[in-house]
Amino acid sequence: MKKTILAAAVVLLAAAPAYAAPSVNGSTGLINTPTADVLQEGQFSLGYYHLKEGGVGALNLNLAKNLELGVAGFRYDSDVSKDNETLVNFKYSLLSETVLTPGLAVGVEDIGNDAKRTHYAAASKALPFGFRLHAGVGDGRYDGVFAAIEKTISPIGAVTGNNIFPATTLIAEWDGDRMNYGARMSIVPGLKIDAGWRHSETYIGLSYTY
Repeated sequence: MKKTILAAAVVLLAAAPAYAAPSVNGSTGLINTPTADVLQEGQFSLGYYHLKEGGVGALNLNLAKNLELGVAGFRYDSDVSKDNETLVNFKYSLLSETVLTPGLAVGVEDIGNDAKRTHYAAASKALPFGFRLHAGVGDGRYDGVFAAIEKTISPIGAVTGNNIFPATTLIAEWDGDRMNYGARMSIVPGLKIDAGWRHSETYIGLSYTY
């Protein structure tokens, strides 16, 4: 019985990402939506996303226990009728995820209201077989409820380093307005490549978390 419980715990924990990564909007998360994950003590993350209309650069820092502060800069191409935007983001973890209970975080994106200030609460929970669920509520760009599901391929291999194919997470999310789909591939610890379909357009990104 003890061995069965231990095996289940390993699978559940392996389903959670070993390294958090910034979302397109800057906060640690998936494609557009945040998760309950926050950077741990001493961690930082850098990311860049190439979108059809321009590019987004993101920097997140852990400032204190359970506290993440970041900035995302949107730089639009000259033929796009939108001004460049700089979003300052804040996220605080209320509860850490465990084998039995979900993680819970609250946050604000675009504190300065450069585009659309957004308040939210997000919950995340790893499930067996490499699945992980996320759900949240927010105003602003999330306009009510948002949700996502991840499926990590070979999560045990991602932990042990014995997998032949790089650990890859498949993502499907509802961001309060549209469905987005993507994949996040771990190249080496901390370094990830993202690609997918966001707001009916392709995107590609690169991030590093230390």
